[in-house]
Amino acid sequence: MRIGIIGYGLRIRSLYNLLPKISTDCKVVAIADPRIEEIRTDLGSESESITFFESADDMLQHMQLDGVMVGTRCDLHTDIALKILERNLPLFLEKPVATNIHDLTRLKAGYEDSKSQVVVSFPLRHTALVELAKEIVDSGKIGTIEHVQAVNNVPYGGVYYHSWYRDEQITGGLFLQKATHDFDYINYLVGLKPLAICAMKSKQIFKGNKPANLKCTDCDEKYTCAESTIVNQIGEYCSFAEDTGNEDSGSALIHYESGMHLSYSQNFFARRGAAKRGVRLLGYKGTLEFDWYSNKLEIHMHHEPRVETHQLDVDPNGHSGGDSKLLLNFIQVMRGQEQSLTSLDDGLLSALMCIKANESANSHTFCNINWD
Repeated sequence: MRIGIIGYGLRIRSLYNLLPKISTDCKVVAIADPRIEEIRTDLGSESESITFFESADDMLQHMQLDGVMVGTRCDLHTDIALKILERNLPLFLEKPVATNIHDLTRLKAGYEDSKSQVVVSFPLRHTALVELAKEIVDSGKIGTIEHVQAVNNVPYGGVYYHSWYRDEQITGGLFLQKATHDFDYINYLVGLKPLAICAMKSKQIFKGNKPANLKCTDCDEKYTCAESTIVNQIGEYCSFAEDTGNEDSGSALIHYESGMHLSYSQNFFARRGAAKRGVRLLGYKGTLEFDWYSNKLEIHMHHEPRVETHQLDVDPNGHSGGDSKLLLNFIQVMRGQEQSLTSLDDGLLSALMCIKANESANSHTFCNINWD
């Protein structure tokens, strides 16, 4: 299998390094990215077997490929994906699949006209915790899911304020950066269609009056500021400057077709032991909850004095093993042996929910989750 990469960013680099562990007969043969010399240096001798291109168009025109992986910055995902969909090639697409409703609608139309199989980068759905939770939910052990409480307290949140992620014109905001994962795995677990959303977001910490474009290296507080990147190499710009984008917390209520609702909250200034990412699923018979930071799943039975605890081994591969399963599925899609387990339909729905969350937060209204 001959794979081409468009946009060799941090995320795709980690998957590139994981690829040899998953399959020995799949090779990256082309990379399209304007940072050619930088990438060659990073890859060392491995770059000798790779053809480099300045643009995606040149790569797609001159290379015979079995599949393409897209890891550009977020605002380019739609335009690049459409080029690949036109060629009906298997596509691995980073999330969010689009950052605004215009692009999302164009992507939906392009997908409907294409024969491409698309694997969207939603590794959380493939982790052992979610797979176990899905098995228990589907067994009926806790009853039908009638309420969901989900949380994501991000201990490495500074990355969204120190680097290019701080530009909301690129990212679309932090619902699209983070909640897109959470909405996807929750939709998968409950197996229901979301109908409406009400959201709120706030920016209480990462704001200030430091000058625009200030870098930590040029700041008088670089050795005393708790967010200085002199120590934590997660970017270079001041997170308290007047041009720092992105909210630093957000919450949403989501109404599902059964009448059940979900409450979700995410935060980007929690640190250390305050880190938490997981969900509580409540049925009449019991409650199931898990957290990726503890790698533990518990079932609290409601009508008998019993708590079941599952402590899972930590998978050393990316996203608790989810990346390995994503890559394997993409390889099998290229071979024509599997269908995508995280299709573009899933990516479109998750992005639509996040875009509607932004719309709700900005307008202080409930928003229907539809394409009208």
